[in-house]
Amino acid sequence: MPKRNQNRPHLIISDATETERYRSIRPNIERVYPPEQLRAIHGASLQRQLRDLGVVADEAKAAQVAAGIDSDLGMLIQFRSFPDIELAFDSLSYEPSKIELMNVKKVDTQTYATVFVPDGKLVHFEKLINDYIAERRGRNGRALDHKALLNTINEIRSATFDELWTDDPDALPESDEEVIWWEVWLPVRGDRIGVEAQFRRIAASIGFQFADGSIAFPERTVLLMQGQKRQIQQSIMLLNSIAELRRAKETANFFDSLPPTEQRDWVDNFLQHVRPAHQDSPFVCVLDTGVNNGHPLLANHLHNNDLHTIEPAWGASDEQGHGTEMAGIALYGDLSESMANLTPVNLTHHLESVKLLRNNGGNGDKHHGVITVEAVSRPEISAPDRKRVFSLALTAKDNKDRGRPSAWSATLDRLAVDYENDNETPRLFVVSAGNINDNASWMQYPNSNTTDSIHDPSQAWNILTVGSFTEKTTIEGEGTEGYTPVAPTGGLSPFSTTSCTWDRYRPLKPDVVFEGGNAAHDGNWACTMPSLSLLTTNFQPHDRLLTTTNATSAATALCARFAAQLMASYPNLWPETIRALIVHSAEWTEEMKRTFSTGAGPKDRIKNLIRHCGFGVPNLSRAMWSVNNSLTLVVQEAFQPFCQR
Repeated sequence: MPKRNQNRPHLIISDATETERYRSIRPNIERVYPPEQLRAIHGASLQRQLRDLGVVADEAKAAQVAAGIDSDLGMLIQFRSFPDIELAFDSLSYEPSKIELMNVKKVDTQTYATVFVPDGKLVHFEKLINDYIAERRGRNGRALDHKALLNTINEIRSATFDELWTDDPDALPESDEEVIWWEVWLPVRGDRIGVEAQFRRIAASIGFQFADGSIAFPERTVLLMQGQKRQIQQSIMLLNSIAELRRAKETANFFDSLPPTEQRDWVDNFLQHVRPAHQDSPFVCVLDTGVNNGHPLLANHLHNNDLHTIEPAWGASDEQGHGTEMAGIALYGDLSESMANLTPVNLTHHLESVKLLRNNGGNGDKHHGVITVEAVSRPEISAPDRKRVFSLALTAKDNKDRGRPSAWSATLDRLAVDYENDNETPRLFVVSAGNINDNASWMQYPNSNTTDSIHDPSQAWNILTVGSFTEKTTIEGEGTEGYTPVAPTGGLSPFSTTSCTWDRYRPLKPDVVFEGGNAAHDGNWACTMPSLSLLTTNFQPHDRLLTTTNATSAATALCARFAAQLMASYPNLWPETIRALIVHSAEWTEEMKRTFSTGAGPKDRIKNLIRHCGFGVPNLSRAMWSVNNSLTLVVQEAFQPFCQR
């Protein structure tokens, strides 16, 4: 039966509030335990499932021995939780028996954990179940029955291809016979080189091809493998060797390295799949170095009347390149993803451009606050009734303010709340946090993120400050041998600045992080690479149509696009509400939590995470929709927290 679409519009309530005096309520927090199971029946069911797994384990061992494998014998098993009960997956690993948690994922209301169990070690789980059934206790009466774990387990079974797939389900190949590149995550198991060599030997014997090199993370080795889904499904030995499977991503290097004529072919083909936004759709206003709208990817979405400049003598065109790069990201996102898929692209918004910087550092004789006010006024005078989000990826070069308000940041705060007009037309500003541009600093990752402060004006309270994280770890291209990514998948980008050095009463910044690309190093020096960057529009389309960009500028353009998509779906929401939905939808990656969740207590750990990574990576589906088991209730009202006597 096809799965029903669970997406529902958020519940937005209007004119339903009343004013009441504040009353303090003492919270009553109770610890939530998983519901008790009928111990004898549930324990017997788990025992029966383990016995069935024993037969499968014997078959897997025989196949491995027959193939000449005499180490790392074992199998992958999956634990599934009861609906709406969180699986206590942290208790599934057991280092003395080398039982290792491979991956965890949540599907609908259930949690799934995949675990590698070495040959002969299923007995560990048999003992846990026996203790559970017997309600074992220690000499002091302390419960040793493992019920906190076993009461959450609904099913134990051998893991298949589906249990190893941790990527988007839509990224799966259309047929089991389609040949694609796979991103394979291998466990280390105390012998990284041996585990990788053994996996390559098994996969090569089945007919898989490999890309050169691999990426080493503390607990995983990642490599690229070309072949069919069917080949993976039919090999127990291969499945038992893998921790996670994902689809390898097309990198920007592929498109960036194409000769101009081939780039034109790709762009022409891509344009056949693009559907423009409706006339009354919102706009992303790019405050930057201007935009060259003669580019074929921009021409129909950025009209001449929407090209502005704060200095008429400059003209509105882009002489530097940065603004046109931001326009491409703000309209399409990372083109390396959409151009590789060639699926319909239904645009939700248009573009505007204001040129407020002619050359890098070319505004030395102008006050940044003054030119920002003028830049904002230009499109608003031209088209006052439009819904728009302002995207500002230009910051001061230094980071000396360290969170203290500046004239520039205060100007943005006033513009955001429309202070001059008593909040009549509030605005949404998406502003980059500023970058770490020193190659030597990238070699100190992630300590350099901690010590490099967010740049002016991104300390403003009423804006959305955007840092960058990265999922780009695939290195391709000539001359890249011997290089490895600086940041791991899901980690903070090496370019992203933070508010860790600010005084505690300064704002918690950034607010969110978006993809900003990665850097690579050879052990001595770090550098950027096209394959670790985002693909976008080049400001000189007569030379090349496509180029790459990165860092918090690219992340800011992605955030502006995200905001415009929300505005298109909810045209009556205030800018403040759009901003809130973006932050509300964000979550930290496991890598962020592993790296930055440090400190003396829970509050310190959370604060450290926020000052590095904001509230995490926003999710468009979560921001856009409520689902059957997760409701977002939106009430737009003003309140007065204090009254004057």
